[in-house]
Amino acid sequence: MSRKQKTRAEKKHLSDVAALGCIACRRMGYGETPAEVHHITSGYGMGEMRDDLKVIPLCPEHHRTGKDAIHVSPALFERRFGHELELLEQTCSDLGIYRASFVGGRV
Repeated sequence: MSRKQKTRAEKKHLSDVAALGCIACRRMGYGETPAEVHHITSGYGMGEMRDDLKVIPLCPEHHRTGKDAIHVSPALFERRFGHELELLEQTCSDLGIYRASFVGGRV
């Protein structure tokens, strides 16, 4: 299965989500830390394409390298930080605030 090219809107969305900083670090009170995007896996089967609009910001440690990273120990990650759908809801809310902070808003 070939991957489709990302649209300008998808690229902007991914960039804006990463700009929020790691959601797990913010929940721990660390403030903003550099983030990469994690595609939500809930509701998708193995090998199924993920939606580029359903992503949350995670630092490398919470995404893929730490002992409580979502790709290392999903159950531990969820116990510590919440279910990824809950985090997606918070990300969408945070994104609205982030975009509104720009003069004239940011669509």
